[in-house]
Amino acid sequence: MKFKCIALINFLVLQCLAILGVSKGFDFFYFVQQWPGSYCDSDKFSCCYPTTGKPAADFSIHGLWPNYRNGSYPQNCDPNNPFNESETSDLISSMRRNWPSLSCPSSSGESFWSHEWEKHGTCSESLLDQHSYFQTALTLRQQTNILQSLKSAGIIPDGGSYSLANIKDAIKNGTGYTPWIECNEDSSGNSQLYQVYLCVDSSGSNLIECPVFPKGKCGSEIEFPTF
Repeated sequence: MKFKCIALINFLVLQCLAILGVSKGFDFFYFVQQWPGSYCDSDKFSCCYPTTGKPAADFSIHGLWPNYRNGSYPQNCDPNNPFNESETSDLISSMRRNWPSLSCPSSSGESFWSHEWEKHGTCSESLLDQHSYFQTALTLRQQTNILQSLKSAGIIPDGGSYSLANIKDAIKNGTGYTPWIECNEDSSGNSQLYQVYLCVDSSGSNLIECPVFPKGKCGSEIEFPTF
């Protein structure tokens, strides 16, 4: 009985910490990249190109998200550490190329990066300061050339439909690790390739097999729209 009470207390404490947004650490990162053609070809989102112009037709960074092995995740862990662009001034040009915002109204990306740092990045600040957090994501983007992996398997963004299994296999062959694919729907209700999740160890240094995948599923055949 004593041990059950202790376990219950520990569980309640962790729940309270999660509610308050206090990080107790995390187990791994999701590194998430999105296909801009699917973001813009969906009724769910309003698509506006950045003030710097139309991004390249390539996968771009959505975020680097700390996660727990049970599928939950910490968020908004340090309201006293807001995004400060001056801390990443040497990375801004690369961030604009590889981490653009497609939300409306058009912007140069600062509000998007601020959201990602404050919601997710602060929960890894014990290991990665702001500069290291964004640099880590940019390095991972260079290491995981998703579009090239798909093209090497004959999967190209031409608006055609491709086997979900073949898409996963192509990315695994290119990166060495099993991806999780998130789909959304185009304006006609067709399932399409939207985001690719890969997992990274808690240091942010190494890709790993995902301890747990997010919820959701795609059809067995999905579109890969143009951009």
